[in-house]
Amino acid sequence: MTQPLDIRPLLDPEIAALLAASPVDIGGVLASLTNESIVDIRAMFSATPPPALSDTIERTDHVLVDRGTATLRVHRPKNLAGQRPCVYWMHGGGLVLGDNKMDDARFDSWCNEYGIVGVSVDYRLAPEYPYPTPLEDCYAGLAWVHQNAESLGIDATRIGIGGASAGAGLAAGLALLARDRGDLSVAFQLLIYPMIDDRQITVSSTWSDPIWSPAANTFGWTAYLGDKKGTSDVEPYAAPARATDLSALPPTLISVGALDGFSDEDIDYAVRLRHAGVAVELHVYPGAPHGFDTFGDFTAISRRAVAETNSWLQGQIS
Repeated sequence: MTQPLDIRPLLDPEIAALLAASPVDIGGVLASLTNESIVDIRAMFSATPPPALSDTIERTDHVLVDRGTATLRVHRPKNLAGQRPCVYWMHGGGLVLGDNKMDDARFDSWCNEYGIVGVSVDYRLAPEYPYPTPLEDCYAGLAWVHQNAESLGIDATRIGIGGASAGAGLAAGLALLARDRGDLSVAFQLLIYPMIDDRQITVSSTWSDPIWSPAANTFGWTAYLGDKKGTSDVEPYAAPARATDLSALPPTLISVGALDGFSDEDIDYAVRLRHAGVAVELHVYPGAPHGFDTFGDFTAISRRAVAETNSWLQGQIS
């Protein structure tokens, strides 16, 4: 059997330097995820100091009735007038970590820059809440946005969805679910290195990504799907790479690092979207592992990715 590619020599030099200088081996921590360690790992990540936020954005939290602890956070510029486009967002965290506060800074930027309303969903996490609960939480949140669009100052015809990593996988599943149920419109989907294939059968899925390793990926998918992981019983809404019909989906951006363990499944998904007649834009960034865009201004490749994502988003909402 061929040994997995050693991607370390191929990492972007600026990213490699940042990873080497980090006081915490994030990839190592995430690779140690187990049902026993997950509580402590969640606590470690939640202890990270929040970023300084703009006082020009009003943030309000809403409980999703009948959805347990699932909530929504609405981000809205204080001086916003009229009905504006909306971005409905799902956070990352491998389906087992994180919350919607992770994207406060993202919406500080987008809401101020583009005059949009942002809504981030705090869906319930696996393994405590396996599929379909997290996805149905996201669906209920999108329905709430549509139902309350007028009072929120949202143009209901311009509600796009998106996410990063597991959140992007949920967004892709949500787009399929909304299309098939036929009661919620989606204007676009913005998928940043989406987690969409539970089978882990691609070449890149074997690579030791320094952020999200094959072991971490196995844990996340098993927490979400249980014994069904990797079997023929998994629905495409749970793992969108399994979808055989990708027609009638909204315009899509897929962005992924060339060294990300998800790169093969994401590139293939973009190709199949294109073959299905969907307007799709694919960006693959050289030397970049999972989560590389979170390095912000510290690397040229992350600056480029953020700028190109923002440019695509601006094109969708203008």
